[in-house]
Amino acid sequence: MLPSFRTVLSVVFLAAPCLAQVHYFKDGRPWSNRAGSGPDAVVDGWYYNLGITGMRVELTEDAPRELLVRHVFEGSPAHGRVRIGDSLTGAGGEAFREAHQNGYGTEVFGARGPIREFAAALERAQTKEGQGKLLLAIRRGDEEIDLTLDVGRTYGAFSTTFPEDCPKSARIRRELLDWLVDQQRDDGSFGNPVHNTFAPLALLTSKAPKHRKAVERCARFHAATTHAKDDSSLINWRYMAAAIVLSEYHLATGERWVIDELQEVYDFLISTQYVDMAQLNPRSKESHPHSYPKGPEEAFGGWGHNPGFEGYGPICMLTGQGALAFALMERCGIEVDRDRHDAAFEFCARGTGSNGYVWYEDEVGSATGWADHGRTGAAGLANWVSPYDEPRYRERAAKHALVIGEHPESFPDTHGSPVMGMGYAAACAAFDPESFRRLMDANRWWFALAQCGDASFYYQPNRDNAGYGADARMSASSVVAFVLSIPEANLVITGR
Repeated sequence: MLPSFRTVLSVVFLAAPCLAQVHYFKDGRPWSNRAGSGPDAVVDGWYYNLGITGMRVELTEDAPRELLVRHVFEGSPAHGRVRIGDSLTGAGGEAFREAHQNGYGTEVFGARGPIREFAAALERAQTKEGQGKLLLAIRRGDEEIDLTLDVGRTYGAFSTTFPEDCPKSARIRRELLDWLVDQQRDDGSFGNPVHNTFAPLALLTSKAPKHRKAVERCARFHAATTHAKDDSSLINWRYMAAAIVLSEYHLATGERWVIDELQEVYDFLISTQYVDMAQLNPRSKESHPHSYPKGPEEAFGGWGHNPGFEGYGPICMLTGQGALAFALMERCGIEVDRDRHDAAFEFCARGTGSNGYVWYEDEVGSATGWADHGRTGAAGLANWVSPYDEPRYRERAAKHALVIGEHPESFPDTHGSPVMGMGYAAACAAFDPESFRRLMDANRWWFALAQCGDASFYYQPNRDNAGYGADARMSASSVVAFVLSIPEANLVITGR
């Protein structure tokens, strides 16, 4: 773990309330969303996973201290014991005490009520003292039933320092890395840009030959599918993934073939970075009039979904990754244009509030805002690994890390791809041990409940279902494997 940022910047932490997570819609979302394929396709909605018990539950407004069972996986500890339609009213020998709240926003982020209480009971049950038995209180129609699930002691509970010095984290990480290898496609890909960023980065933290071989295959996939010129759609996400993975791969292995491939990716990113009004897509003025730049300095230096400026235009989530990509490429020996690099840094700086929170695009973020930590994390990583000596980069990174630790509640519930945001936020927070500790402790419930019985992790309900579907396991599993690998500090972005 890197040394504390207290030597860089002193910030007073405010006590953060443990509030809620999912919001309801009149049309049934999020519960009505379905996975199109994969192991979750048998479930009729997007429900909370209750860890290795095999249960999926819905939170209902009319029963705020209960969990409504919506699915039970075959072969799981709950199979044949718990029924669909049962209401869980307690766990671990205690009735649920707090009502759950649900919503998206700084007043209602986090997990409070039955979800958090169930997670704590499940962990206790897996310890020596718990003897691997989880006692449940259930209301089934007019009956009140107590039953015990055999959840075993294989995993135990997370340590107080998890994922560092934590046998449970180490075991889960080993299993996840093997699981990721099994999911790799014939072409070396793991799926979409989220998977193709965090799966190879997580595997690269291992010295096991099969894991390193999987990383090489993914690196060659990135090399084969990137070019100096490319007119594909939503392309910048893919090139950011390629730049970051190929750079870390080269820096870890010294493989010289990567350099020419990185040069191609760099040339592409230079061509797609928005730096001139001549790059404006005229249709964006009609489709997104409020985003259309009013002058040459607005949106300057950023990246959006596609080259130049179209639709919403450049955004901080991609621009933070672009600044990070350039920083890593510079370490690999690619000659990075300093003006272009600083243009990316300044784009994110314009979108940063005084507390370090990064807003959606290059307009000043709120001094009190803190929702959606992914872009804050990406900007923080870019500033931390900046190749330039000026103190402003580390000072910015410090503020980014500290605001994540100060407000850890929105960690698993952010805009766009929540799990991508989790990966970048956790890596950034880890620059400051106290911030990382706050982040992990506040979201311990999530790690306890997202774990599935097949060694994978599940994409829990949140604001956006981007990534939920056929890849409901792959998205969460790749990012969790990465997060649990952060204490290894053997990637440049995790402190090597």
